[in-house]
Amino acid sequence: MPTLIKLQGEAMVLANDAFTHVADDQDLPQGDVIISLTRFQADGERLLGEGRSVGVRLEPNEEAEALAYDLPRLAVVALAYPKFRDGRQYSNARVLRERFGFKGEVRAVGDVLREQAGFMVRCGIDAFEPADGSTPDQWAHVAQRFRYVYQRAADAREPAFAERGR
Repeated sequence: MPTLIKLQGEAMVLANDAFTHVADDQDLPQGDVIISLTRFQADGERLLGEGRSVGVRLEPNEEAEALAYDLPRLAVVALAYPKFRDGRQYSNARVLRERFGFKGEVRAVGDVLREQAGFMVRCGIDAFEPADGSTPDQWAHVAQRFRYVYQRAADAREPAFAERGR
């Protein structure tokens, strides 16, 4: 089971993961699951009807808009990073938080490196399955490395120009 680090307030904490990642060719286990968008479109109504907590994994070529109708019923949206240099999921995270007001967990999975923590948090990602075995303290250090930010984002930090204006 991968390590799960969650953002709680300003702190990063190690968390128990109640969800099982299920591939499209696997049988569905009991309990809470994270499934692909394709599988969710086929089996989502049934799974939600069973009273499960359901998460959907979005690949970089899939858009958050595909989940717009179902977001209030989802517990997790897992954004897959197959390569650390693929930035399309940052846009999906912002769309989930800012356009759709998604209040559930937005989780980064795959090739997730702590050097990206600050950017991921700014875009609205609040849970991480690190690929590099790093600790919550290491993630917190990187996520809070820079005191000032220069634009508004999903994390609602006040930009430097707004502070200067006061």
